Amino acid sequence: MQLSLLDIYNQMGNFAKGIVFILAIMSIWSLSVAIKKWWDLRAAQKETRKFAPEFSQFLEEDNLAEAVTLADKYKKSHVARVLGGALTEIRPLIQDGSVTVADINSAERAVEREMLMTITDLKRGLGILATVGATAPFVGLLGTTMGIVNSFAAMAASGSGGLASISSGVSEALITTAFGLIVAIPAVWLFNYFQIKIDNLTAEMTYTSKEMIDYMIKNISGTGEFGRSRFTREFNTTATAGSNPISQ
Repeated sequence: MQLSLLDIYNQMGNFAKGIVFILAIMSIWSLSVAIKKWWDLRAAQKETRKFAPEFSQFLEEDNLAEAVTLADKYKKSHVARVLGGALTEIRPLIQDGSVTVADINSAERAVEREMLMTITDLKRGLGILATVGATAPFVGLLGTTMGIVNSFAAMAASGSGGLASISSGVSEALITTAFGLIVAIPAVWLFNYFQIKIDNLTAEMTYTSKEMIDYMIKNISGTGEFGRSRFTREFNTTATAGSNPISQ
């Protein structure tokens, strides 16, 4: 006799149904987090692609007021969040020519603090995907273990032996393990995908913050080349060679 999944579910005990219910909640939770995370990262990248060239142009023109206004406009951009706060803090000093090394160090710390907060926001929800991916198989295995125990207990109570007497119960039990894997595998895939995306966004914030600090240093030195960081030189060398260091 062949049983459909619905028939097997209807024949499950209350414990196994509870396991399936828990796994269904975990699946819905992880998928909802993944959809929101994908949408947020997409919006951040979209706004950054609009923000970066305009911001660079305003800095080249020394138009700090417009640069700050632009950063406030693109609130979803991870790069705008990092640079906007630092530029707001240092703008009065740059405009009156009183920027010192201590001011630059203060701006660097402000950038680092904002980067930490931005990265924390970008990673919010990844813990749920990691937890679901790591625990869902074991939740399903718990249902399988209890289902097999119940099958053998029923066989002992009925006094009948043979595989036929327990095959229905074993198939019912194994369904929970399969369901656990179905829940876990997409969660692990999504976690790794978003982790790589966030690493790339972090590299973008690091690069642009270095450029921002270089801009401030050049305002002190009065030269066009002083203060170019090793990170920036390596980035520009890679870009000149014809490869994009931050690809999405």
